[in-house]
Amino acid sequence: MSKFKIIETPIKDLLIIETKIFKDDRGFFLESYNLRDFEEIGLDLKFVQDNLSRSKRGVLRGLHFQLTHPQGKLVRVISGRVYDVAVDLRVNSPTFGRWFGIELTGEDGLAFYIPEGFAHGFLTLEDNTYFFYKCTEFYYPNDDLGVIWNDPEINISWPLEGIKELIISDKDKRLPSFREVEELISKEESWRKL
Repeated sequence: MSKFKIIETPIKDLLIIETKIFKDDRGFFLESYNLRDFEEIGLDLKFVQDNLSRSKRGVLRGLHFQLTHPQGKLVRVISGRVYDVAVDLRVNSPTFGRWFGIELTGEDGLAFYIPEGFAHGFLTLEDNTYFFYKCTEFYYPNDDLGVIWNDPEINISWPLEGIKELIISDKDKRLPSFREVEELISKEESWRKL
């Protein structure tokens, strides 16, 4: 029996993965990824890069994607808490432009799979939050793009209660609007195939 269970979201292919946690008086243990078990639940994914970030409360990263080298991401929180968001940018998708968000913690055993064709971002809700993700494509700095986090057309409901000031990189503050990004990806052959 697999140690992983898929929970579908309202957006096709965007998946929450519940991980079996083994707890005792010492703490807990979980497998964060297992190729055979993932294949057993229908996820045949090849990961090529792992990333880890640490952020303080109020850091907002995103919404990022790569234009010519789209990345799928399997994300989870090791310690702390985030609100994680994915926006469907697949131009042929019936949910194009829609977003889905989920709170992830270091204790819940949940992972979030964001396939190629989505913009991704997160807001840290606690200090010293460690965020880990596996990628299906390498990071290419010259291919890095995104959508501004507060685009009114996408209208993400970020949980900002109690956060006095958002901490956003200068790069992320200058990301284009959803409409500007739509124009770019509609011309990109690789995005029309997603």
